[in-house]
Amino acid sequence: MTNTGSEKVPARNRRRFPGISSRAYEHPADRSALVALRKLSGFDTVFKALSGLLPERSLRLLFLSDSVRVGETQFPHLHGMLLDACYVLDLEQVPQMYVQQDPKPNAMCIGLDEPIIVVTTGLVELLDEEEMRAVVGHEVGHALSGHAVYRTVLLFLTNLALKVAWIPLGNVAIMAIVTALREWFRKSELSADRAGLLAGQDVHASMRGLMKLAGGHHLHEMNVDAFLAQAEEYEESGDLRDSVLKILNMLPRTHPFTTVRAAELKKWSQSRDYQRIMDGHYPRRDEDKDTSVGDSFRESASHYADSVRSSKDPLMKLVGDIAGGAGDLGGKLRDVFTGSGSGAGGGTGAGGAGHGGDGKGGATEQ
Repeated sequence: MTNTGSEKVPARNRRRFPGISSRAYEHPADRSALVALRKLSGFDTVFKALSGLLPERSLRLLFLSDSVRVGETQFPHLHGMLLDACYVLDLEQVPQMYVQQDPKPNAMCIGLDEPIIVVTTGLVELLDEEEMRAVVGHEVGHALSGHAVYRTVLLFLTNLALKVAWIPLGNVAIMAIVTALREWFRKSELSADRAGLLAGQDVHASMRGLMKLAGGHHLHEMNVDAFLAQAEEYEESGDLRDSVLKILNMLPRTHPFTTVRAAELKKWSQSRDYQRIMDGHYPRRDEDKDTSVGDSFRESASHYADSVRSSKDPLMKLVGDIAGGAGDLGGKLRDVFTGSGSGAGGGTGAGGAGHGGDGKGGATEQ
Protein backbone atom coordinates (compact mmCIF):
# COMPACT_ATOMS: atom_id res chain seq x y z
CA MET A 1 0.00 0.00 0.00
CA THR A 2 1.36 3.39 -0.96
CA ASN A 3 1.05 6.38 1.34
CA THR A 4 -0.43 8.98 -1.00
CA GLY A 5 -0.99 11.57 1.72
CA SER A 6 -4.75 11.52 1.18
CA GLU A 7 -7.17 11.36 4.07
CA LYS A 8 -8.79 8.11 2.93
CA VAL A 9 -7.24 4.66 2.98
CA PRO A 10 -7.17 3.38 -0.62
CA ALA A 11 -9.98 0.99 -1.59
CA ARG A 12 -11.42 0.86 1.91
CA ASN A 13 -12.80 4.37 2.36
CA ARG A 14 -11.54 4.62 5.94
CA ARG A 15 -10.39 7.98 7.14
CA ARG A 16 -6.70 8.48 7.87
CA PHE A 17 -5.42 10.63 10.76
CA PRO A 18 -2.09 12.25 9.80
CA GLY A 19 0.06 13.17 12.79
CA ILE A 20 -2.54 12.04 15.32
CA SER A 21 -1.40 12.12 18.94
CA SER A 22 -2.28 9.25 21.25
CA ARG A 23 -3.88 11.95 23.42
CA ALA A 24 -6.74 11.98 20.92
CA TYR A 25 -7.97 8.54 21.95
CA GLU A 26 -6.41 7.91 25.35
CA HIS A 27 -8.96 7.32 28.09
CA PRO A 28 -8.59 9.94 30.87
CA ALA A 29 -8.36 7.14 33.44
CA ASP A 30 -5.39 5.72 31.50
CA ARG A 31 -3.46 8.97 31.82
CA SER A 32 -4.29 9.50 35.50
CA ALA A 33 -3.39 5.91 36.40
CA LEU A 34 -0.03 6.33 34.68
CA VAL A 35 0.59 9.59 36.55
CA ALA A 36 -0.23 7.80 39.82
CA LEU A 37 2.05 4.92 38.86
CA ARG A 38 4.99 7.23 38.20
CA LYS A 39 4.44 8.82 41.63
CA LEU A 40 4.59 5.42 43.37
CA SER A 41 7.55 5.24 45.73
CA GLY A 42 10.38 3.26 44.19
CA PHE A 43 8.82 2.95 40.74
CA ASP A 44 11.32 5.16 38.92
CA THR A 45 14.24 3.32 40.51
CA VAL A 46 12.85 -0.11 39.65
CA PHE A 47 11.86 0.96 36.14
CA LYS A 48 15.28 2.39 35.31
CA ALA A 49 17.01 -0.69 36.68
CA LEU A 50 14.78 -3.09 34.77
CA SER A 51 15.14 -1.14 31.53
CA GLY A 52 18.79 -2.15 31.48
CA LEU A 53 18.25 -5.71 32.68
CA LEU A 54 15.25 -6.97 30.74
CA PRO A 55 16.30 -9.52 28.10
CA GLU A 56 14.63 -7.83 25.12
CA ARG A 57 17.05 -9.42 22.68
CA SER A 58 16.23 -12.82 24.15
CA LEU A 59 12.52 -12.06 23.81
CA ARG A 60 12.88 -11.21 20.13
CA LEU A 61 14.92 -14.35 19.49
CA LEU A 62 12.27 -16.42 21.25
CA PHE A 63 9.49 -15.20 18.96
CA LEU A 64 11.75 -15.43 15.91
CA SER A 65 12.56 -19.07 16.69
CA ASP A 66 9.21 -20.39 17.91
CA SER A 67 6.47 -18.27 16.27
CA VAL A 68 5.54 -17.26 12.73
CA ARG A 69 6.57 -13.76 11.65
CA VAL A 70 3.81 -11.99 9.76
CA GLY A 71 4.79 -10.65 6.35
CA GLU A 72 3.96 -10.70 2.65
CA THR A 73 4.45 -14.48 2.44
CA GLN A 74 3.24 -15.52 5.92
CA PHE A 75 -0.24 -14.55 7.13
CA PRO A 76 -0.41 -11.90 4.39
CA HIS A 77 -3.95 -10.90 5.40
CA LEU A 78 -2.67 -9.97 8.88
CA HIS A 79 0.26 -8.17 7.29
CA GLY A 80 -2.16 -6.09 5.24
CA MET A 81 -4.19 -5.25 8.35
CA LEU A 82 -1.03 -4.19 10.17
CA LEU A 83 0.05 -1.89 7.33
CA ASP A 84 -3.46 -0.44 7.12
CA ALA A 85 -3.63 0.23 10.87
CA CYS A 86 -0.23 1.91 10.87
CA TYR A 87 -1.27 3.97 7.85
CA VAL A 88 -4.57 5.08 9.39
CA LEU A 89 -2.96 5.98 12.74
CA ASP A 90 0.14 7.38 11.01
CA LEU A 91 2.65 5.15 12.81
CA GLU A 92 5.75 5.38 10.62
CA GLN A 93 7.71 2.50 12.17
CA VAL A 94 5.65 -0.63 11.49
CA PRO A 95 6.10 -3.06 14.43
CA GLN A 96 7.10 -6.66 13.83
CA MET A 97 4.16 -9.00 14.27
CA TYR A 98 4.13 -12.70 15.17
CA VAL A 99 1.50 -15.43 15.33
CA GLN A 100 1.99 -17.79 18.25
CA GLN A 101 0.45 -21.25 18.58
CA ASP A 102 -1.93 -21.01 21.52
CA PRO A 103 -5.62 -21.99 21.54
CA LYS A 104 -6.40 -19.21 24.02
CA PRO A 105 -7.46 -15.99 22.23
CA ASN A 106 -4.95 -13.31 23.14
CA ALA A 107 -2.87 -10.47 21.72
CA MET A 108 -0.18 -8.26 23.19
CA CYS A 109 2.25 -5.48 22.37
CA ILE A 110 5.56 -5.70 24.21
CA GLY A 111 9.14 -4.51 23.87
CA LEU A 112 11.41 -1.78 25.19
CA ASP A 113 13.19 -0.17 22.25
CA GLU A 114 10.84 -1.37 19.51
CA PRO A 115 7.35 -2.80 20.08
CA ILE A 116 6.48 -6.34 19.01
CA ILE A 117 2.88 -7.40 18.38
CA VAL A 118 1.97 -11.01 19.13
CA VAL A 119 -1.39 -12.64 18.37
CA THR A 120 -2.35 -16.22 19.14
CA THR A 121 -3.80 -18.76 16.73
CA GLY A 122 -6.84 -18.95 18.99
CA LEU A 123 -7.57 -15.29 18.30
CA VAL A 124 -6.92 -15.55 14.55
CA GLU A 125 -9.31 -18.49 14.28
CA LEU A 126 -12.00 -16.85 16.44
CA LEU A 127 -12.41 -13.49 14.68
CA ASP A 128 -13.49 -12.51 11.19
CA GLU A 129 -11.54 -10.01 9.08
CA GLU A 130 -13.08 -6.78 10.38
CA GLU A 131 -13.08 -7.98 13.99
CA MET A 132 -9.41 -8.87 13.63
CA ARG A 133 -8.72 -5.48 12.06
CA ALA A 134 -9.98 -3.83 15.26
CA VAL A 135 -7.65 -6.04 17.31
CA VAL A 136 -4.63 -5.17 15.16
CA GLY A 137 -5.53 -1.49 15.49
CA HIS A 138 -5.86 -2.02 19.24
CA GLU A 139 -2.27 -3.30 19.41
CA VAL A 140 -0.98 -0.55 17.11
CA GLY A 141 -2.66 1.90 19.49
CA HIS A 142 -0.65 0.40 22.36
CA ALA A 143 2.51 0.93 20.29
CA LEU A 144 1.61 4.53 19.43
CA SER A 145 0.86 5.31 23.09
CA GLY A 146 4.17 3.85 24.28
CA HIS A 147 2.42 1.18 26.35
CA ALA A 148 4.71 -1.65 25.27
CA VAL A 149 7.47 -0.66 27.70
CA TYR A 150 5.21 -0.78 30.76
CA ARG A 151 3.55 -4.00 29.60
CA THR A 152 6.98 -5.63 29.33
CA VAL A 153 7.92 -4.49 32.83
CA LEU A 154 4.60 -5.82 34.16
CA LEU A 155 5.21 -9.26 32.63
CA PHE A 156 8.71 -9.39 34.07
CA LEU A 157 7.70 -8.25 37.56
CA THR A 158 4.75 -10.65 37.67
CA ASN A 159 7.09 -13.55 36.97
CA LEU A 160 9.64 -12.18 39.43
CA ALA A 161 7.00 -11.89 42.17
CA LEU A 162 6.26 -15.59 41.83
CA LYS A 163 9.94 -16.48 42.13
CA VAL A 164 10.57 -14.39 45.26
CA ALA A 165 7.26 -15.10 46.98
CA TRP A 166 9.19 -16.75 49.81
CA ILE A 167 10.88 -13.40 50.64
CA PRO A 168 8.15 -11.53 52.59
CA LEU A 169 9.37 -7.93 52.32
CA GLY A 170 10.77 -8.31 48.82
CA ASN A 171 7.51 -9.74 47.53
CA VAL A 172 5.45 -6.99 49.17
CA ALA A 173 7.52 -4.29 47.46
CA ILE A 174 7.26 -5.95 44.06
CA MET A 175 3.54 -6.66 44.39
CA ALA A 176 2.87 -3.00 45.23
CA ILE A 177 4.33 -2.02 41.87
CA VAL A 178 2.64 -4.94 40.08
CA THR A 179 -0.75 -3.92 41.51
CA ALA A 180 -0.25 -0.32 40.36
CA LEU A 181 0.88 -1.52 36.92
CA ARG A 182 -2.19 -3.74 36.60
CA GLU A 183 -4.47 -0.84 37.52
CA TRP A 184 -2.85 1.30 34.83
CA PHE A 185 -2.87 -1.53 32.27
CA ARG A 186 -6.60 -2.14 32.73
CA LYS A 187 -7.20 1.53 31.95
CA SER A 188 -4.81 1.44 29.00
CA GLU A 189 -6.94 -1.28 27.41
CA LEU A 190 -9.81 1.21 27.17
CA SER A 191 -7.50 3.56 25.25
CA ALA A 192 -6.37 0.78 22.92
CA ASP A 193 -9.97 -0.26 22.26
CA ARG A 194 -10.57 3.29 21.03
CA ALA A 195 -7.51 3.08 18.78
CA GLY A 196 -8.87 -0.19 17.39
CA LEU A 197 -12.12 1.54 16.51
CA LEU A 198 -10.25 4.39 14.80
CA ALA A 199 -8.25 1.86 12.78
CA GLY A 200 -11.20 -0.29 11.74
CA GLN A 201 -13.92 2.38 11.84
CA ASP A 202 -16.58 -0.30 12.29
CA VAL A 203 -18.14 -0.18 15.75
CA HIS A 204 -20.22 -3.28 15.03
CA ALA A 205 -17.06 -5.29 14.31
CA SER A 206 -15.49 -4.02 17.54
CA MET A 207 -18.59 -5.06 19.50
CA ARG A 208 -18.67 -8.49 17.86
CA GLY A 209 -15.02 -9.07 18.66
CA LEU A 210 -15.52 -8.28 22.33
CA MET A 211 -18.59 -10.52 22.48
CA LYS A 212 -16.60 -13.39 20.98
CA LEU A 213 -13.86 -12.91 23.56
CA ALA A 214 -16.53 -13.30 26.23
CA GLY A 215 -18.69 -16.03 24.69
CA GLY A 216 -16.73 -17.76 21.95
CA HIS A 217 -17.52 -18.10 18.26
CA HIS A 218 -21.28 -18.72 18.66
CA LEU A 219 -22.10 -15.24 17.41
CA HIS A 220 -25.56 -16.30 16.19
CA GLU A 221 -26.43 -17.07 19.81
CA MET A 222 -25.47 -13.59 21.06
CA ASN A 223 -26.97 -10.11 20.84
CA VAL A 224 -25.09 -6.81 21.14
CA ASP A 225 -27.88 -4.97 22.96
CA ALA A 226 -28.30 -7.78 25.47
CA PHE A 227 -24.53 -7.92 25.95
CA LEU A 228 -24.38 -4.19 26.65
CA ALA A 229 -27.33 -4.55 29.03
CA GLN A 230 -25.17 -6.96 31.05
CA ALA A 231 -22.64 -4.17 31.58
CA GLU A 232 -25.36 -1.83 32.83
CA GLU A 233 -26.72 -4.50 35.16
CA TYR A 234 -23.21 -5.22 36.41
CA GLU A 235 -22.62 -1.57 37.23
CA GLU A 236 -25.88 -0.79 38.99
CA SER A 237 -26.97 -4.06 40.62
CA GLY A 238 -26.44 -5.10 44.22
CA ASP A 239 -25.35 -3.18 47.28
CA LEU A 240 -22.04 -2.02 48.71
CA ARG A 241 -20.93 -5.59 49.36
CA ASP A 242 -21.16 -6.29 45.64
CA SER A 243 -19.15 -3.14 44.92
CA VAL A 244 -16.33 -4.41 47.13
CA LEU A 245 -16.52 -7.87 45.55
CA LYS A 246 -16.22 -6.26 42.11
CA ILE A 247 -12.99 -4.61 43.22
CA LEU A 248 -11.63 -7.89 44.62
CA ASN A 249 -12.55 -9.74 41.41
CA MET A 250 -10.77 -7.11 39.33
CA LEU A 251 -7.49 -6.86 41.28
CA PRO A 252 -5.70 -9.92 39.78
CA ARG A 253 -6.75 -9.11 36.21
CA THR A 254 -4.77 -7.19 33.61
CA HIS A 255 -7.86 -6.42 31.51
CA PRO A 256 -11.23 -4.84 32.31
CA PHE A 257 -14.24 -7.13 32.11
CA THR A 258 -15.36 -7.57 28.53
CA THR A 259 -18.89 -6.22 28.96
CA VAL A 260 -17.45 -3.10 30.58
CA ARG A 261 -15.03 -2.63 27.68
CA ALA A 262 -17.88 -2.93 25.20
CA ALA A 263 -20.01 -0.40 27.07
CA GLU A 264 -17.12 2.08 27.37
CA LEU A 265 -16.31 1.79 23.66
CA LYS A 266 -19.94 2.11 22.60
CA LYS A 267 -20.29 5.25 24.72
CA TRP A 268 -17.15 6.76 23.19
CA SER A 269 -18.25 5.90 19.64
CA GLN A 270 -21.35 8.04 20.21
CA SER A 271 -19.47 10.94 21.79
CA ARG A 272 -18.61 14.32 20.35
CA ASP A 273 -14.90 13.57 20.90
CA TYR A 274 -15.06 10.61 18.52
CA GLN A 275 -16.98 12.58 15.92
CA ARG A 276 -14.47 15.43 16.07
CA ILE A 277 -11.63 12.98 15.41
CA MET A 278 -13.53 11.51 12.47
CA ASP A 279 -14.02 15.05 11.15
CA GLY A 280 -10.25 15.64 11.30
CA HIS A 281 -10.12 17.72 14.49
CA TYR A 282 -7.74 16.05 16.93
CA PRO A 283 -4.51 16.70 18.90
CA ARG A 284 -1.32 16.36 16.84
CA ARG A 285 1.92 14.70 17.90
CA ASP A 286 3.88 17.86 17.22
CA GLU A 287 1.82 19.53 19.97
CA ASP A 288 2.63 16.88 22.61
CA LYS A 289 5.68 18.76 23.89
CA ASP A 290 3.44 21.69 24.83
CA THR A 291 1.13 19.52 26.96
CA SER A 292 2.05 19.36 30.65
CA VAL A 293 1.52 16.46 33.03
CA GLY A 294 -0.50 18.84 35.18
CA ASP A 295 -2.96 19.45 32.35
CA SER A 296 -3.40 15.71 31.86
CA PHE A 297 -3.89 15.15 35.57
CA ARG A 298 -6.49 17.91 35.85
CA GLU A 299 -8.39 16.51 32.88
CA SER A 300 -8.27 13.04 34.42
CA ALA A 301 -9.41 14.33 37.80
CA SER A 302 -12.35 16.04 36.11
CA HIS A 303 -13.19 12.78 34.33
CA TYR A 304 -13.16 10.84 37.60
CA ALA A 305 -15.41 13.41 39.26
CA ASP A 306 -17.88 13.15 36.38
CA SER A 307 -17.69 9.34 36.52
CA VAL A 308 -18.47 9.29 40.23
CA ARG A 309 -21.42 11.64 39.75
CA SER A 310 -22.90 9.62 36.88
CA SER A 311 -22.06 6.12 38.16
CA LYS A 312 -24.86 3.75 39.16
CA ASP A 313 -22.51 1.61 41.25
CA PRO A 314 -23.57 1.72 44.95
CA LEU A 315 -20.02 2.39 46.19
CA MET A 316 -19.47 5.18 43.68
CA LYS A 317 -22.79 6.72 44.69
CA LEU A 318 -21.69 6.62 48.31
CA VAL A 319 -18.32 8.16 47.45
CA GLY A 320 -20.20 10.96 45.72
CA ASP A 321 -22.39 11.45 48.78
CA ILE A 322 -19.36 11.55 51.08
CA ALA A 323 -17.62 14.05 48.80
CA GLY A 324 -20.74 16.17 49.03
CA GLY A 325 -20.72 16.02 52.82
CA ALA A 326 -23.56 13.50 53.15
CA GLY A 327 -21.95 11.07 55.57
CA ASP A 328 -19.13 8.85 56.73
CA LEU A 329 -17.76 6.30 54.23
CA GLY A 330 -16.05 4.06 56.80
CA GLY A 331 -19.09 3.98 59.04
CA LYS A 332 -21.48 3.12 56.23
CA LEU A 333 -19.24 0.35 54.92
CA ARG A 334 -18.99 -1.07 58.45
CA ASP A 335 -22.79 -0.99 58.78
CA VAL A 336 -23.23 -2.81 55.47
CA PHE A 337 -20.82 -5.63 56.21
CA THR A 338 -21.90 -6.13 59.84
CA GLY A 339 -25.60 -5.63 59.26
CA SER A 340 -25.66 -3.13 62.11
CA GLY A 341 -27.34 -0.29 60.29
CA SER A 342 -29.26 0.86 57.26
CA GLY A 343 -26.39 2.59 55.46
CA ALA A 344 -26.44 3.10 51.73
CA GLY A 345 -27.03 -0.17 49.98
CA GLY A 346 -27.23 -2.03 53.29
CA GLY A 347 -30.95 -2.24 53.80
CA THR A 348 -30.99 -6.03 53.72
CA GLY A 349 -28.09 -6.29 56.17
CA ALA A 350 -25.69 -9.17 56.21
CA GLY A 351 -28.51 -11.64 56.51
CA GLY A 352 -30.42 -10.38 53.47
CA ALA A 353 -30.57 -12.01 50.09
CA GLY A 354 -27.67 -9.96 48.73
CA HIS A 355 -25.99 -10.32 45.35
CA GLY A 356 -22.55 -11.60 46.29
CA GLY A 357 -21.86 -13.50 43.07
CA ASP A 358 -19.41 -16.34 42.73
CA GLY A 359 -16.28 -14.19 42.88
CA LYS A 360 -14.62 -15.67 39.81
CA GLY A 361 -12.39 -13.32 37.88
CA GLY A 362 -12.25 -14.77 34.39
CA ALA A 363 -9.30 -15.36 32.08
CA THR A 364 -7.06 -12.68 30.68
CA GLU A 365 -8.02 -11.79 27.14
CA GLN A 366 -7.03 -9.34 24.46
